[in-house]
Amino acid sequence: MYESFYGLTGKPFQLNPDPAFFFGSRGHKRAFAYLQYGLYQSEGFIIITGEIGAGKTTIVRSLFEKLDTQKVVPAQLVSTHLDADDMLRAVGIAYGLPVKTVSKAVLLGSLEAFFCKLAMENKRALLIVDEAQNLTSRAVEELRMLSNYQLGDKALLQSFLIGQPELRTMMQSPQMQQLRQRVIASYHLGPIDKDETQAYVEHRLKHVGWKGDPEFEAGCFDVIHSLTAGIPRRINTLCSRLLLGGFLGEKHRLTTADAQAIAKEIHDELGPDAIRALEPVDAETSDGYRNQIRGDAPDGYRNQIREERSNGEQDSDKSDERLHEWRMHFRHIEERIDRLDKTVGAAVNLLYGMLHPDKPVKPQSPVER
Repeated sequence: MYESFYGLTGKPFQLNPDPAFFFGSRGHKRAFAYLQYGLYQSEGFIIITGEIGAGKTTIVRSLFEKLDTQKVVPAQLVSTHLDADDMLRAVGIAYGLPVKTVSKAVLLGSLEAFFCKLAMENKRALLIVDEAQNLTSRAVEELRMLSNYQLGDKALLQSFLIGQPELRTMMQSPQMQQLRQRVIASYHLGPIDKDETQAYVEHRLKHVGWKGDPEFEAGCFDVIHSLTAGIPRRINTLCSRLLLGGFLGEKHRLTTADAQAIAKEIHDELGPDAIRALEPVDAETSDGYRNQIRGDAPDGYRNQIREERSNGEQDSDKSDERLHEWRMHFRHIEERIDRLDKTVGAAVNLLYGMLHPDKPVKPQSPVER
């Protein structure tokens, strides 16, 4: 609605991952470089972790844009608690193999034959597993076994595991010792900082023809960073609503008060479970209790925590427990939304492969389809 009002050629803050909007923050450049390094090595595992909405999928899609499909045949899985046999069948489906009625032995033979055929065509298979923190240890072991396939001295399959921070914890478990020996590199993608937040917002706006309208008040980007904790998807959510509010108010200059008001609107409309760090941060909570509150909790929780803190240190454990309970509830909601978006994309890719079996499947988002 606001694009024409501000003279923009498209949506600058859409939530679906789009490689055309890739922003090379320090963290995103480093994660992308690790993936490129992995491609150069042509074997083993690369692991990229990060919070929900940190930009992991955008990095992967940017990598797909640069792949030489004459040499690399990619496939992407969005795992939802896959076990061993389901994992193998999912890999077979991703590469277009008939897997519905075959036994595990036949499936393994079909995968090896397919990978060997690619190698003889001077190609190799690349498997990207998103939401990899949901895999069972048996499923991960099957992936490790697939990495054993070789033709001569060349590995036939390379895998990138992309997941949330829980994947890092899982990789430290004793069951993952053999897989850890196959990991070439790993990287954790953190949030962007204040300066990068401004550069990120301006980058997306300039991509759709922004020429300074709307203007942002000095300090507005610091507020946006504080309200979103530097998570790109949250920045997109806040800024999209901020521009919409500017359009509805016919404003060509957006202020820090506008950003805080929009954050409150989102809080009031969607509730605390759907907003997390989009609530304004006050001085008391940002520097106060265990450096944990920082606007993460709604007003009711904040007041409870302040009251409990005033009663002494003996109540601090109760406060921690309430904060943890709230954060975990919100995290489950974010995970469900994230999985739904990725699962729809994977389903569209699968349908495309079934309708066009003679064409290589290039993983894309539902919007790109």
